Amino acid sequence: MLRSDRAPMDPFTPIIPREMPPIAGAPKSGVLALAHTVGADEVSALVPHANNIVILSWIDLAASRHGDLAGASRAALAQSGRMWFVARHEVDYLGEAFVGDQVAIATWIEELGRTSLIRATHIVRVADGKTLVRAKSRWALVDLATRRPAPIDPTVRAALAPY
Repeated sequence: MLRSDRAPMDPFTPIIPREMPPIAGAPKSGVLALAHTVGADEVSALVPHANNIVILSWIDLAASRHGDLAGASRAALAQSGRMWFVARHEVDYLGEAFVGDQVAIATWIEELGRTSLIRATHIVRVADGKTLVRAKSRWALVDLATRRPAPIDPTVRAALAPY
């Protein structure tokens, strides 16, 4: 897809913590939040609200960006022969997002195990503060050669521990 000079290259921008809308259940620290405006290409054809697959892609993107901040970028992990794999997604769709709606996609670590973690993600419509999506995902760190769980590196663990 061609982009004009005026269109931002990355439509997901980090939200400064002090500017984050209230998100029920979020811890006081360790939250990554991204601001996004729902685009016309992100809604379903027959019911013009944000498509469920698009919402899953937002959850994945937020997880990836959060991992980047913790020193566990997907590129670095792949180079070391490891990768995060989703073991489970639980998604509660509580409301709809429409073209032009500004949303905050917030994620944080709820539980950090030896080889896996549980990540919460909430999507909130900024205009009214309504929680549209609540998700919990279990991510397992996997050794790509053996396809077996791998221990989370101590450096990454330390970066994630405050979360």
